[in-house]
Amino acid sequence: METTQNPTVQLFGIHFDLTILTMSLLTVLIVFAFIFWATRQMTIKPKGKQNVIEWFFEFVQGIIKPNLGKYTSNYSLLAFTLFFFVLVANNVGLMTKLEANEYNFWTSPTANAAVDFGLALMVAIISHVEGVRKSGWKEYFKEYVSPTPAMLPMNILEEITNVVSLSLRLFGNIFAGEIVLNLLVQFSHLNIFVAPVAFILNMIWTAFSIFISSIQAYVFVMLTSTYIGKKVNHEEE
Repeated sequence: METTQNPTVQLFGIHFDLTILTMSLLTVLIVFAFIFWATRQMTIKPKGKQNVIEWFFEFVQGIIKPNLGKYTSNYSLLAFTLFFFVLVANNVGLMTKLEANEYNFWTSPTANAAVDFGLALMVAIISHVEGVRKSGWKEYFKEYVSPTPAMLPMNILEEITNVVSLSLRLFGNIFAGEIVLNLLVQFSHLNIFVAPVAFILNMIWTAFSIFISSIQAYVFVMLTSTYIGKKVNHEEE
């Protein structure tokens, strides 16, 4: 199997992955451009593109409402933005394959573990900040030692595993999908007779990858709302 690497640049002793940075920026631009286009000239009676964007917004609200309850409207825009970013980031790497001089210039940002960990860490920080904001420092941290201080290590471990599991679930699915696609592309280069078979398999796997990527965006937002809901709704439990 041919191996490629992403081009990097070093700044202040830190290595930056140029492919991941570029693809992440491209994802942001795609999401912004679509939402900007879809929300222009909105009317009281929606039609066309407005119907599409409103359907997506209501769909995301439906995902988070069971976990956030009365706080759904507070976090709708966050969930909507996360859903679209993860959805596009998961699928953008399926569009094409761009390699030159043993360097890879095109991939899904979420096929990189660091990106997924960053997203999961951001979700964790938001959930903790919102928990403190709703309950105050004293009441919030009191939850970690309830019903007994012996639960503190377990509660801390739970928070850590939430971040790890959220990032690894997304990374594993997207990275594995791109690996299989790369193998199918290399399979098509063996000879002219296997090329049609490889093409058909590639189309089937691409469709399946789009489905899995969409499911992962759904799951990511659902778990995000679960973590935040647990922090802001605990006083009602």
